[in-house]
Amino acid sequence: MDAHFSPTLPVYVMAKPAGALCNLRCDYCYYLEKRHLYRQPQKTMMPGDVLETYIRDYIALHAEGTQVEFVWHGGEPLLQPLSFFMNVLRLQKKYAGGRQIINALQTNGTLITPELAHFFHEHNFLIGLSIDGPQELHDRYRRSRSGRGSWQQVMQGIGLLNRYGVEWNAMAVVNDATAADPLGFYHFFKEIGCRYIQFTPVVERLLPHADGRSLASPIEYGQAELAPFSVTPEAWGEFLCTLFDEWVVSDVGEYFIQIFDATLAGWMGVLPPVCSMARTCGHATALEHNGDLYVCDHYVFPEFKLGNIMERPLAELTRQQSLKDFGANKERLLTRQCRECEYLFACHGECPRNRFALSADGEPGHNYLCAGYRRFFKHAAPYMDFMKRKLMHGEAPADVMEWARKRG
Repeated sequence: MDAHFSPTLPVYVMAKPAGALCNLRCDYCYYLEKRHLYRQPQKTMMPGDVLETYIRDYIALHAEGTQVEFVWHGGEPLLQPLSFFMNVLRLQKKYAGGRQIINALQTNGTLITPELAHFFHEHNFLIGLSIDGPQELHDRYRRSRSGRGSWQQVMQGIGLLNRYGVEWNAMAVVNDATAADPLGFYHFFKEIGCRYIQFTPVVERLLPHADGRSLASPIEYGQAELAPFSVTPEAWGEFLCTLFDEWVVSDVGEYFIQIFDATLAGWMGVLPPVCSMARTCGHATALEHNGDLYVCDHYVFPEFKLGNIMERPLAELTRQQSLKDFGANKERLLTRQCRECEYLFACHGECPRNRFALSADGEPGHNYLCAGYRRFFKHAAPYMDFMKRKLMHGEAPADVMEWARKRG
């Protein structure tokens, strides 16, 4: 299986039911400023007709008898009332046509109530929850509009999810602060019983725009400067290697780290669980509150808008050549250094939004985090080779732990 863009592969949509609205003001948030793209940014709740059109058309993209995954994102989607999500279920049932419907929702965790937790449990919502480790680290960047830390509220939300038996996983940002203590960061998640963790490196560049936006688009170079909270390639590589060294001797099969799963998928030659490590992209679009569809959640910029689902059918928008070209460009625009890299199969140049650096021979469009990834892949290679052999023989990759301990 590979990740080439193909009409036979599904197109996923990340829907923004509250647009870019959020009750927090996280310093590194890439989405908050998208409110400047709309004339009335305070009115970005998804109307009922847009919601129904989206649910109907998105389900119709999937063959009968298949599974349809809805992803609700933000901003903060829980700014929508519970009645909104009850309506979501009603519409999904109306248009399901024999398909299995599942829902995933990404939240900052501060607005979870007992009523919501009960609802998520009853209707099998998978919750992705953003938390940046212990209080001191989390509250450094994840604060409210008034500047107050949000950690206490998030932990209360986690408590409610656990109490009501809601399945959840963590999305943790690796920034300049959290990268400084990889094991302390990791141990926090183990201490709170979180077994599924996505560690995401944050890299943003600052470039003021006339409409009020301050972040650079992936295709804007100019005078953009790196945001101070961004993780460096060196720190990212150190973070991954340090984390891996503990995981590979103690936690394989018990704690699931998305970047390690994705790396093993690359070693096996199968589609990874995260689009940034796939050969091509163009399958994960983003839907704004008003029906505007963009090529990707990280490419919600005017130049990457595909159209509006209230004006053109979703199926038509997702078949556009511009989306196919966008997906193919991930591979087509690799630098020479990337093409000749022995670990190209593992990351495929990672996410194009991070390709603003120069390669070793001065070619533009190289991934900023390349050195960190290369260090990690070289470090993990013997263990990935071992787990690959185990999987190919139908054996447990967790056997790597005993082998790693003996290897020292």
